[in-house]
Amino acid sequence: MTSATESALPPRWRVWASAARPRTLPAAVAPVLVGSALAGRDHRFDPAAAGLCLAFALLVQVGTNFANDYFDFVHGADTADRVGPRRAVASGLVSPERMRRAAAAVFLLAFASGLGLLHWGGPWMLAIGIASILSGIAYTAGPWPLGYVGLGDVFVFVFFGLVAVGATYFVQVGRVTADAILAGVPIGLLAANILLVNNYRDAETDAAAGKRTLVVRLGRGWARAQFRASLAVALAVPVLLAARGYGPWCLLPLLTAPIAWSHARRLSAAGTPREHVALLGATARLLAAYAALFAAGILL
Repeated sequence: MTSATESALPPRWRVWASAARPRTLPAAVAPVLVGSALAGRDHRFDPAAAGLCLAFALLVQVGTNFANDYFDFVHGADTADRVGPRRAVASGLVSPERMRRAAAAVFLLAFASGLGLLHWGGPWMLAIGIASILSGIAYTAGPWPLGYVGLGDVFVFVFFGLVAVGATYFVQVGRVTADAILAGVPIGLLAANILLVNNYRDAETDAAAGKRTLVVRLGRGWARAQFRASLAVALAVPVLLAARGYGPWCLLPLLTAPIAWSHARRLSAAGTPREHVALLGATARLLAAYAALFAAGILL
């Protein structure tokens, strides 16, 4: 007979779906959407190449999340005192060894999907793919984990912004332009804001575990200023592209300005874990909306 405790456990699929952290997945989809829109503007959109870019980005994101779940438990960053959503390993829903194997399997799938991009991008894609996967692992693993020394925000900005948009454009068009890199700036900044909200919520437990995120190092006041500055720059980039000849439709992302402003106010006012979790989801949705409007404006 199934015990009351066992019957209270969530279904296995829900445990793994939660461990994949779906709130963070817009950070993987957004750069592919924008990079593909830029390729479409140049009449070079390739659905097969774009699809492989999307698969690779999603798999790296999920693999990084699984690795984060495992290594944060190993480092003691995820404990019973953690105020955010419970993590699969720390809560005992998934064994550490099983999570470690799952992360490795997802990264292997990402590598396999990335190999398909060699047809379009050549050896450069192999170098970018390996660097992306190693950075995803190094975010919480190794002697100097990026997330533990305050470099997590930089990692997200570079790989989920500049690299992801630039590489998506490159495999379809065969070159990288200044406009493609510029278009990656707001995507990277808004993706980094998702991480910032997460670290803002976990500042106390991260500090106790020795996880020196930028929020821990520089304080919540700095984090709020960084959050607002990222929003401001993200909203300024479409204006720059419009001035560079992309036309007024490129200004569509400015429709998100009222939402962005409300998020800045919510971050300053939020005082409970529930409010921080809600803002985390809202920040991811802002990235998705911005990317959709940005892509539409580029194409129009």
